[in-house]
Amino acid sequence: MPLRDIPGQDRVKAQLSAALRHGAVSHAYVFEGPRGTGRKAAALALAQALQCESGGADACGICAECRKAANGNHPGIMLIDPEGASVKLDQIRDLQRQFAYKSDGGKPRVYIIEEADRMTAQAANALLKFLEEPGAGTVAVLITENYGGLLPTIRSRAQRLTFVPLAPEKMEEALLAEGHPAELVRCAVRLAPGIAAARELIQEHGFAEARNTVLQLAEESSRGFPAAVVAAQGAAGKGEGAGRMELLFDMFALWSKDMLALNLKRQEAAVVLIDRNERNLRMAAAKAPEHWIAVMEQALKAKRRLRGNANPQMVLERFLYALQGGT
Repeated sequence: MPLRDIPGQDRVKAQLSAALRHGAVSHAYVFEGPRGTGRKAAALALAQALQCESGGADACGICAECRKAANGNHPGIMLIDPEGASVKLDQIRDLQRQFAYKSDGGKPRVYIIEEADRMTAQAANALLKFLEEPGAGTVAVLITENYGGLLPTIRSRAQRLTFVPLAPEKMEEALLAEGHPAELVRCAVRLAPGIAAARELIQEHGFAEARNTVLQLAEESSRGFPAAVVAAQGAAGKGEGAGRMELLFDMFALWSKDMLALNLKRQEAAVVLIDRNERNLRMAAAKAPEHWIAVMEQALKAKRRLRGNANPQMVLERFLYALQGGT
């Protein structure tokens, strides 16, 4: 994928294109930002452009070198992923062996390290030496969500490019064009920082069911606390009580934001999980705006309790009690 086809990240793309155009590509970059914002796609696009026969500000996407890069079998591009929990010393040593000599075609060779902050101390020190004495025509791209997790000496030897979350509206437009269900797209783009992450959410097993669970629990809560608790027990029985609970509370925060928008009659505000139908309007109007703000806060508190290893069923029931107006 050429740089021009990567959604958003206009500032980063402009910087990379200018460097390519003027032959001023750095020997090392750190692409940092949230997962799903296009960091890996941009790294691969930079690598493809450096191999491209056109030698311009972006890859042509059609020459033999571009096709090899796009297919993941270009000898001048090396991608390193963590082995298990970390990037290990042997992986960096293997990189150094493979990049010890100039490439046959005279094009720069590129290595991309994903989750670079997860390098072991030995691997990081070996990479530091490689960055200090790079071989001719070698470009490094380190990808990370945790810039501070890299050694300061590595950070000082690389150019930092920051990837920012995309606007939900842009992601929604792109994902709808791919044919994903609108009701899932609206939710996913507000829970994920980028198109790739949103796409993963939509395609993840259980995402649609989690959305339906939230809507069911919201429906039952309007009938009283006992009905909501029975529904919550059913959700836990389907496996929602453990791995999917944080996602449920993220969705509950979106739902309560919808209810607040309906309560305040904000016609310009996009609703995510519900429709502007008569029943939802009545339910939203039945409580004061402060109630729906409190529900949003309770959803965030519930997530924190889960991360503190609280019992998922108890956390959910406590949240449903707050949804009724309790504390």
